[in-house]
Order: sequence, then structure tokens, then C-alpha cells
Amino acid sequence: MELYKTLTQALASSHAGFFLMAGPCAVESEAIVMETAEVLVSLCRDLGIPLIFKGSYRKANRSRLDSFTGIGDEKALKILGKVRDDFGVPVVTDIHEAHEAAMAAEYVDVLQIPAFLSRQTDLLVAAAKTGKVVNIKKGQFMAPSAMRFAADKVTQSGNPAVLLTDRGNSFGYGDLVVDFRNIPEMQAFGFPVIMDVTHSLQRPNQADGVTGGVPRFIDTIASAAIAVGADGLFIETHPRPSEALSDGSNMLRLDLMEGLMKKMIRIRHALTEE
Repeated sequence: MELYKTLTQALASSHAGFFLMAGPCAVESEAIVMETAEVLVSLCRDLGIPLIFKGSYRKANRSRLDSFTGIGDEKALKILGKVRDDFGVPVVTDIHEAHEAAMAAEYVDVLQIPAFLSRQTDLLVAAAKTGKVVNIKKGQFMAPSAMRFAADKVTQSGNPAVLLTDRGNSFGYGDLVVDFRNIPEMQAFGFPVIMDVTHSLQRPNQADGVTGGVPRFIDTIASAAIAVGADGLFIETHPRPSEALSDGSNMLRLDLMEGLMKKMIRIRHALTEE
């Protein structure tokens, strides 16, 4: 709860005017995670952007059986805990089944509900009962208005610390589009709203069973989200996306993050100048 209060206060007072959830798609190794965290923590500190470090300890939703899913739950969660302890920043990871909530909550500060699971009542209630901040991603198949009921499942379970994240809407069989009306519509429920920039640029269900992506539009989606008032940006990043074991096709190369964040701050400041 304290993190939620700090986060909402930071939105009003931070230099940037938005927060960042960022990190690699999956915990591949301690070396990759710590390298990425070191860069992000330093950058966000310099630019005055509140940071929540992101990493999935396990990837449960993969197209193919032979896709990378993780290095082991406990091992990956301990690495995320090390980020929190060594760098003093909050950490978010996603959970997939109700029994995972308590386990993950020992190591992270925010529990994320994946888009495909955003209607799963038992999962939402279990996350709520940990007392952690709960970030619910809007299903690609859902209208923004339906997210009110997903949030209600958390708040009515005694946890008011909810974040909502848009990640695009399904378009045909192999693409996503972003409807930026979703951001103010979900903000009207009274919760901070995040734009998941990189997942919105996925091209799922490709013929080879490996999700594709169009990372050249990261700047476009992020800029538009900040322009319409998103409270936060979610961006998966990696020092070498071409070598990433998960979602490399839509991640931002780590050394490009600084330029992107500086541009986002300029956009936000231009909109808030009197």
C-alpha cells in the first residue's frame, strides 16, 4: 500500500510527470537482469522518472512447446529480489495461477495480471489478498469499460492499490492496434493507467509459431500515450534484443531508452505548460 501511495504522489510531483515500468521480458540470467537494472535505475534517477523494474520469472503463455519459459521460478524470483535489494527500486512480475501470488509476493512489490487472464477471478482475488499493488493488463479482447469489473474484484477483496494497463486490441488474426481512447476511459475509474508500449507492437500467431513485432513504432505509441495523458509507460528492454530468449522482436534496445525518455518528458512538459 505504501508503494501505491508513493507512486500516486510521485505522479503529481515528479519531474517527468509519468512513471516507467521497464526491464527485460523474462529473467534470462542474473547478468542480463542486473545490467539492465543498473542502466535503468541510473537513467531514471537522472531524469526524475519513478521506476518500477520489470521481469517475468516465468513465461506461461508461449505459442510453441519448445519456446523459452524460464530458468526456474525460485531462481528467477530471487534475482528480482536482488534488484529490489541492491538498487532500492520496486519490482513487478506477472503471475498466472492463484497459488503463485503468495510465492511471488515475497520477492516483488507489484503483481501483474497478464492480459489473457484479466477476467480470472481467483487470480485477481489471490493477488489482492497479498496486499501488493496489482497491475491488471486489459485483455486484447476487452472493451476498456469492462476493466472496471476486473478492478472491482481487487478492490472488493480489500485492496485499493490497482493499476490498469492497456496493451492494444486484437486486430484480425495476427496484429494489434491501439485505441488511445482506452487511456482516459480507464482513468475515469480512478486508477493510474499505463500504456504497454512494446506488447502493443507484437504480431502474434505468426506462421512459424514465434510472435513477431514492429519495434520501429515504439516511439510512436509512447509519444501518443504520453500526449493523451497516460500515467505510466511499460517498455520491455534488453541490452541485445536480437539475443533475447523471449519477445526480442518487439523490445527496445537498452541504449535507446535515454533518448526516448527525454523525448517523453519534453512532450509531457509541453502539454502541462501554462
